[in-house]
Amino acid sequence: MKIVAIKDLAIPAIKVIRFARFCDQRGYFTEPFRKSDFAKVPFMNGVEFMQFNESYSRPGTIRGLHFQWNPYMGKLVRTLFGRMVDLVMDIRKGSPTYAKIIAYDMPAGPALDYAEWIWVPPGFAHGNYFTADSQIEYCCSGEYSPGCEAGISPLAGDLDWSLCDSKLKAEFDAIVKAGPLITDKDKNGLSIAAWRADKRADNFTY
Repeated sequence: MKIVAIKDLAIPAIKVIRFARFCDQRGYFTEPFRKSDFAKVPFMNGVEFMQFNESYSRPGTIRGLHFQWNPYMGKLVRTLFGRMVDLVMDIRKGSPTYAKIIAYDMPAGPALDYAEWIWVPPGFAHGNYFTADSQIEYCCSGEYSPGCEAGISPLAGDLDWSLCDSKLKAEFDAIVKAGPLITDKDKNGLSIAAWRADKRADNFTY
């Protein structure tokens, strides 16, 4: 695996890992993951992946914002094809970026000479929206635990979008206005105010 760049986003705990593709006239080859290389990345050292998930989404889909405890679940996410815009919100009590949400644009295509992972550690609610037929995969540091999960609605009126790229926020708003493909569970998720008052919120501290 050839890691070519690591960058912080507007919320520093959220990282993007860019890795190289080796391209020629046939196409490309890449190593999306090598355990020894990830072990050299400080924020990934000691992270063990317990579950790999894959999803396909149609244009106009909004997913999230999901999180889990007991066990906690960090997610390493990438786009296989199409275009995902990843959504991440801080739910760590006491954090200076608490309740703030950011978006990161992650298109994928065979012409690119790189691909990217985004690392969303425990303590953050995660979701995404899609503007094209898209397939993504995500590696989870904890197994799914029914009864120990919750979700904040990406449509909640009290989300703090102040750190989000304005163009991506406008695109999100356009999808919402047009009528998104979203589950009732996600649409009717908690507001920030409701989650802040929920005793389960004490599972996440800064």
